[in-house]
Amino acid sequence: MTKTDELTLAAEFPQATYEDWRKLVDGVLKGAPFEKLVSKTSDGLKIDPIYRRAQGAAPVAGRAAAAPWQIMQRIDHPDAKAANAQALHDLENGATGLTLVFAGANGAHGFGLDPSAEAVAQVLDGIYLDAGIGIELQIGLQSRMAAAHVAEYIKRKGLDPAACDISFGLDPLGSRAVSGSSPNDWAEIVTAVTSVAKDLAAMGFKGRLAAADGRVIHDAGGSEVQELAYVLAAGVAYLRAIEQAGIALENAQGMVYARLAADADQFLTLAKFRALRLLWARIEQASGLTPKPLFIAADTAWRMLTQRDPYVNMLRATIATFSAGLGGANAITVLPHTLALGLPDPFARRAARNTQLVLLEESNLAKVSDPAAGSGGIETLTKQLCEAAWSLFQEIEKAGGMFPALEQSLIQRKVAATRATREANIAKRKDVLTGASEFPNLHEAEITVLDATPVVLPPDGEAKFKFDPLPPMRLAAPFEALRDKSDDKLKASGARPKIFLANLGTAADFTARATFAKSFFETGGIEAIDTQGFADPAALAAAFKASGAAIVCLCSSDKVYAEHALSAAKALQAAGARHIYLAGRPGEQEAALRNAGVGDFIFAGGDALAMLQEAWRRMERA
Repeated sequence: MTKTDELTLAAEFPQATYEDWRKLVDGVLKGAPFEKLVSKTSDGLKIDPIYRRAQGAAPVAGRAAAAPWQIMQRIDHPDAKAANAQALHDLENGATGLTLVFAGANGAHGFGLDPSAEAVAQVLDGIYLDAGIGIELQIGLQSRMAAAHVAEYIKRKGLDPAACDISFGLDPLGSRAVSGSSPNDWAEIVTAVTSVAKDLAAMGFKGRLAAADGRVIHDAGGSEVQELAYVLAAGVAYLRAIEQAGIALENAQGMVYARLAADADQFLTLAKFRALRLLWARIEQASGLTPKPLFIAADTAWRMLTQRDPYVNMLRATIATFSAGLGGANAITVLPHTLALGLPDPFARRAARNTQLVLLEESNLAKVSDPAAGSGGIETLTKQLCEAAWSLFQEIEKAGGMFPALEQSLIQRKVAATRATREANIAKRKDVLTGASEFPNLHEAEITVLDATPVVLPPDGEAKFKFDPLPPMRLAAPFEALRDKSDDKLKASGARPKIFLANLGTAADFTARATFAKSFFETGGIEAIDTQGFADPAALAAAFKASGAAIVCLCSSDKVYAEHALSAAKALQAAGARHIYLAGRPGEQEAALRNAGVGDFIFAGGDALAMLQEAWRRMERA
């Protein structure tokens, strides 16, 4: 084969153009508008189904070329000795950094390390902090002294502070935003931050001091634009505070870093991380600084975790890690898949660690810098996020900055509106959480977590300033509450509440809607009793009576409903059915069906959560 010989894949076919794809799509749409395929984010940003390649796009500067991100492992066991054992094990088995989550931190979720000097020393015992190990602190108001204790430990050990890779994680804005209160005004907060900055600088620490933590917004149900704008505003507030400590702006530049949530929306997460780098570079330029790549830490998202079928959380975390890694995150912490149930056991911790190891060592995701550069869809989404987030950031700045904006509930109102829309989409199962809001498994095995007592810290002084809080939430929680009630009933009585599936006709007639109905009711912990198809109303009524169920759902095709639904409903009502559902939209027969005894109709797009909650109320009233 000569050098000029080419074996280009599909070279004999003409090159496909954008117009060629549009013709194919239009053929499938059969006259329907192309806009039908256009979706929108929670910020109202438009996402087209197909894009042209972005011309002239350059990679977004992030990690060094081909450099892997830091594999951070979460350390949050309340017992310092156990936490130290976990830390050493993780470092011995592939982790390249540790995320020390202290009690009271925004991401502690009920657990966390003891912030005392003695506990900090025990947790760090035997860890070579000057050997390239990344350490990130997640601290709250009650545990803020942990940063000083870590610094003092390093000094006491005779280590060079400049050789230690420490992200101190000071975030007084984040702590106050979540709690909705503050014992201090902003001037006092700035004084505290500047004092810490001076002390750490005097000790020789030159690294990352303050964290602009976007998880505050994401955990509360906010949008990508709101998260980015919050990070910008918090980052600028910290940059100003550190400069007030007498530290040159060029040095203060490297003392502020960001933390973002990475969730299972692959493209939005990837674009969000890229957008933050571009936005922060714009702030640096406006400050008269030469832009340097912002250090961005990532946590996989708390709000997407489910207690039910938690193994699916592994898949969600993998997508989130993939997206954050390709988006240029410098460090990633994977929340173990059982964290919503309690303190994770060794298996869950190992799975969290290995999620990153596999993506880095086997999939080689870090080998290409910004692989999304030039992608029409990702470049467009990145630009849209930048424009919308910058506009909201300007709105926050006009309000006086992040703390005054919190006092005015400027950001909280926007997050609350987004959260309400998000909760409505979950309730209607427009947004699906596998294993929780759809495809449930009532017979899943019990998940093991460590036997550890949650940590409750006393309040940190009197709340002199109060405003609307931004409490964390999990999207699956409303459905899980119904599943919990079902488990309690099973333990108390030996049986779950049941619904009888009144399948009409042949399997070809009822299977699709019976499958839908089974998933629908079992997401609320109501066990579905499946049946063979019935043609005789008397036989159907007898089978219902024998089932012991109190409620029933008719399942079949529209054609069979037209012929048999009325007689079936009347027979079931006569047999004592407390409430009759029908799987499908009511259509022209609605009035007749309701007269025959059908009370509600279940279908895709309806408010499943409200329907299930009402079903429980009916059963409890009986």
